[in-house]
Amino acid sequence: MTAAVRSHARMEALTRSSRTLVMGIVNVTPDSFSDGGRFYRPDDALAHAARLVEEGADILDIGGESTRPGHHPVSAEEEWRRLEPVLAELCRTSPVPISVDTYKAETAARALDQGVQIINDIWGGLADPDILRVAADADCVYLWMHNRSRPADGDPFETLVAETEAGIERCLKAGIRSERLWIDPGIGFGKTYRDNLIILKRLSEYCRRFPFPVLLGTSRKSVIGHTLGLPPEERLEGSLATVALGVQAGVRAVRVHDVQATVRTCRMVEAIRDA
Repeated sequence: MTAAVRSHARMEALTRSSRTLVMGIVNVTPDSFSDGGRFYRPDDALAHAARLVEEGADILDIGGESTRPGHHPVSAEEEWRRLEPVLAELCRTSPVPISVDTYKAETAARALDQGVQIINDIWGGLADPDILRVAADADCVYLWMHNRSRPADGDPFETLVAETEAGIERCLKAGIRSERLWIDPGIGFGKTYRDNLIILKRLSEYCRRFPFPVLLGTSRKSVIGHTLGLPPEERLEGSLATVALGVQAGVRAVRVHDVQATVRTCRMVEAIRDA
């Protein structure tokens, strides 16, 4: 059995699992807000990916463009130059499914050709609508994330719900099968500090509202930094607090930098929740 076949089988098994899945982040970028380009070199990125798997990551999410506030967009060619050597190795050897964090259809298509199983699109098809067709044709898991160019003028939660409904409709019309669609409320993207707190407070409502797996991505984000007055490298406890909240609210997966601590947090909250 090839690594690609094993990984696809693992992805199918994960979708049937009842526990909260942990997606480990590997940034192949020189300007990430969280790790400062520590894993920009392919060898460093691969070593980090292996470490995250050892710590219990269910999925690896590989990104070739920083999406921190004020980041500089890169071309699809540059993004692929960063991703290709890492994906070539991981899609051949990884025991867990691989996700690629991109909003570009060209990059997504190349990654899927390598054997990637998940496309994680921070713009939910708004930046490059053709990515929806690419995901539909590949029949991969497509992770739609809520994003907007500026914060909402009205109620942030109701705006999130309405725009999630519209995003889901676009995905299904493009041919993405409902069982392949995951959603993400997009904490930290196109939202004020207060917006983020309100959405986190009402996260259980969001999870109940939609019949799709919800992924929560809060790891080391500014909502934690602003609350605690801490830089990214000191936001572990705040990140774990949001993970615990997410597990209790019913999220399907969490996307994090600190895998081992997150896995332990998830298992403990699940044990209490399910007692």
